[in-house]
Amino acid sequence: MKFGEISTQDAVGTILAHSMEASKRPYDMQFSYRVPKGTVLTQTHIDDLEKEGHLTLVVAQLAVDDVEENQAAQTLANSFALHAETLGLRVSAAGAGRVNLYALHCGVAVLDVDAIHSVNAVDPMITVATVAPFHRCDADTMIATIKIIAYGVPSLSLAKACEKAAHAIRVMPPQYASATLIETQVGRKEPTEKGRNALFGRLQRMGMILDDRKITPHSTEPLSNAIKKAAGEVIFVLTASATSDPMDVGPQALCQAGGHVIGFGMPVDPGNLLFFGYLGDKPVIGLPGCARSPALNGADWVLERLICGIKLTQGDISAMGVGGLLKEIPTRPQPRAAAVSKT
Repeated sequence: MKFGEISTQDAVGTILAHSMEASKRPYDMQFSYRVPKGTVLTQTHIDDLEKEGHLTLVVAQLAVDDVEENQAAQTLANSFALHAETLGLRVSAAGAGRVNLYALHCGVAVLDVDAIHSVNAVDPMITVATVAPFHRCDADTMIATIKIIAYGVPSLSLAKACEKAAHAIRVMPPQYASATLIETQVGRKEPTEKGRNALFGRLQRMGMILDDRKITPHSTEPLSNAIKKAAGEVIFVLTASATSDPMDVGPQALCQAGGHVIGFGMPVDPGNLLFFGYLGDKPVIGLPGCARSPALNGADWVLERLICGIKLTQGDISAMGVGGLLKEIPTRPQPRAAAVSKT
């Protein structure tokens, strides 16, 4: 592609690089209008631009093997979204060298990070920006934007980018429809509705139903029995006292019920005191106390992925530490900021 200043008379068929004022003289009345950048110039544009006094223009001229920006963006987007509906994606129309990918439904964004890096490394004029891996999506959430920086790119570069794009972006939908929340109780005071209401909101946006409330004493055996009887396809446990050890009530109740614990603790704050595992095919998530708040915490990252059928290991949890320092909760009993000593 050639780019630069040329005589206005020689600019027919080129692409205007900067928006310019032009003049018309219909019925002997002169008025101006704006020719937008990116316009493929016709003889009429040339005549009107000259009337406005533009003797030279900055333009782009595509080479024989160049692909125009909108066509290039649409082609690359279609390569990412091959079988778009199956991938949970919707592709926008192209404009100004840009095409956006949107989620068709709620779920989490699953990205082949290496493939996306490879696409972006092909040519600086070909760019793909995405949400973070495992970003929670609603229907019509923008997942990615494909932007062609120049007015055209070499067809060979576009072909290389398209080869690397297939199946690199998808939205995994929820795999479960219902859940049970089991809350434990210490003494006679029944838990407030705060934790249940927060979980209800989290599940509702994932299209899931939360069944009737279940409250049990904070002890291994009754909690184990409640886990066994839980009707939901996903089981949540919110204990009255924080789970501070793999041998604590929550994890041990899951094991006693016939399940197994996969992960305990996570380097995400708030959300450290979480455990998860399975009872048969049912995910079981022991929620940290901060899950009583609707604010983002580590439990969101775990429950969203498990609900969408993404398997997790302790290694996956351990890798969440970078970026895992989330917003401070004002009511935390032990603020992260060091206390100032009084003298």
